[in-house]
Amino acid sequence: MGRFAPSPTGDLHLGNLRTALIAWLSARSQNGRFIVRMEDLDRVTSSAEHERHQLSALAAIGLDWDGDVVRQSERFDRYEAAIAQLAQGGSTYECFCTRREIREAISAPHAGHLAYPGTCRDLTAVQRAEMVSEGRRPAIRLRAGDVAVEVVDEMAGAFVAVVDDVVLRRNDGVPAYNLAVVVDDAAQGVTEVVRGDDLLASTPRQVLLQRLLGLPTPRYVHVPLVIGADGERLAKRHGAVTLPDLAARGLDPADVRQILDATLGSQQTTAPQTAHLHAENGGFDVRMIPREPWVIPLDLQRSDP
Repeated sequence: MGRFAPSPTGDLHLGNLRTALIAWLSARSQNGRFIVRMEDLDRVTSSAEHERHQLSALAAIGLDWDGDVVRQSERFDRYEAAIAQLAQGGSTYECFCTRREIREAISAPHAGHLAYPGTCRDLTAVQRAEMVSEGRRPAIRLRAGDVAVEVVDEMAGAFVAVVDDVVLRRNDGVPAYNLAVVVDDAAQGVTEVVRGDDLLASTPRQVLLQRLLGLPTPRYVHVPLVIGADGERLAKRHGAVTLPDLAARGLDPADVRQILDATLGSQQTTAPQTAHLHAENGGFDVRMIPREPWVIPLDLQRSDP
């Protein structure tokens, strides 16, 4: 089973749509199911309106999905159960550090390779009580144990990183992405994760969490990003990057689908109306996708960025 899991914080751009297309084609070509999950943990930045726009964009370029759309904002009980399981095994601790304190600690010479240097890892009960009396609310972190975790990615090959003490629950009570995505992928039976290669660096954290929680590890495929002519990750400054933007330039969703299809190497013959047949006949192989980022054509960018 494959999935696409955007955060509903704005319209999907060409990079998002290309990743969704690749994930959909890969799942369907294996006669698999495909689901959509909304990663709307942060209710301040997420909205139902953005969700509607994103789902409409996926459908407009010919993608469909199985079952109802799942929203992470409705699954906090599952994440809390996972945190409780980790806590029972001694794999969590309270962290009272502010963002500023973390930045300062990371920049210090003793920080080494850790993204978080474990400042609060060994606080005593008295020290924790003092933090609480000062009005500090703790986040919950994973006691990772400075372990190196290898991920074998379909595109990037073997990738190894030392996992830091990643946040499991923020100090405002919101579960963290790395925990939620692991719980949801397992609960929904996801066996293949296709996403942008900017997320590869966080994958060892997720694999470690899977191991500690006794959950399966899916097949990972981190695909190259879409970038602008300036070499930077695709953003609004590059101009026509969403379906509404492109429609204003006279390109309908079918045109956009053809543009995206043309970036998939020799597999570029999947018009929306024939995509199901193409995928279900095994006519798509994610390993054939070009390994370089796709540079968005200049005619799709502003002439005066």
